[in-house]
Amino acid sequence: MTDSSTGPSKSSPALSVWLVVTPNVLLLDYAGPAEALRMASDMGGGIDLHTCAASAAIPTTLGVGLAGLEPLPTVLPPNSLLIVVGNGNEEQDYQTAAANAVVRWLQKVPLADTRLGSICSGALLLAKAGHLAGHRCTTHHSLLDELKEAAPTADVADDRIFIDDGRVLTSAGISTGIDLALHIIEQHAGPELAARVARRLVVYQRRGPNDPQISPWLAWRNHMHPAVHRAQDALSRDPARAWTLTELAAEACVSARHLSRLFSQHAGIGIVAYQQQIRIALARDLLMRTPSLSVERVAEQSGFASTRDFRRVWQRYAPGTPGQARSVATASARPSSGR
Repeated sequence: MTDSSTGPSKSSPALSVWLVVTPNVLLLDYAGPAEALRMASDMGGGIDLHTCAASAAIPTTLGVGLAGLEPLPTVLPPNSLLIVVGNGNEEQDYQTAAANAVVRWLQKVPLADTRLGSICSGALLLAKAGHLAGHRCTTHHSLLDELKEAAPTADVADDRIFIDDGRVLTSAGISTGIDLALHIIEQHAGPELAARVARRLVVYQRRGPNDPQISPWLAWRNHMHPAVHRAQDALSRDPARAWTLTELAAEACVSARHLSRLFSQHAGIGIVAYQQQIRIALARDLLMRTPSLSVERVAEQSGFASTRDFRRVWQRYAPGTPGQARSVATASARPSSGR
């Protein structure tokens, strides 16, 4: 986790992510999130990405093979993240020696600070290893009954794209693996980088774990106009800056009047309203991640001229008050007594 919404601090260690694959891996389950995480790493996100398996090469659902795979590590770096990728025919695939080897490995290798994740049917292997007991989780809609049977004490949700339950992250699979990867990128490197990765993937309508609303960092970007995207990129890179329309137009390489028209036409929202919602998203992130910052300092760092202005804009776009948002975040961060 970072203290800033714009990326990891220079002192933040790299996040070591291990994608775990088994024979007949569903290629989109693997390639989608793997590419998102690789792009984040290439953009300076501080992600050390690995793909490992019980053997150096395995077949995939498309008939082509994955080769050059790392062995299952015997020791993990501190604060690693393991993500078990789903398969094409789990009823048969998860009876193989390779799948059983992964289950045994999952039972003994993760450390207390290791986070665990799954994409699609990978949740079944986490369940077999005993890691979903007592956790809220999900999987592909066709496998919900199997997951409930494999993890009878888990709270299996049937209406979520992915679920972040603290130590355990599970996704419904296929395309939702990308949603989970973007969530991981945002947690580790900040929403601005997650938005840039989403734009590179042309995945602007990102879906979240619980909130049906689209993240302000990615909303209003389901268009293909390059000038508007350049202006949105500038606002996202530095939301607290007092941008003038002339400065944004220079970033977009169009005239100020033309940018205003293009922004409303293609993004479906005015420039000021867009910037305000980005600033509120930044403020919410600061409230949740930096409890030592006062509301006044949060307002200042988010680009608001005063705390009064901050509260006024907050009431327009967010429920409750900034203080209430911080209280909810603090309460949800406390460890559950049932885990």
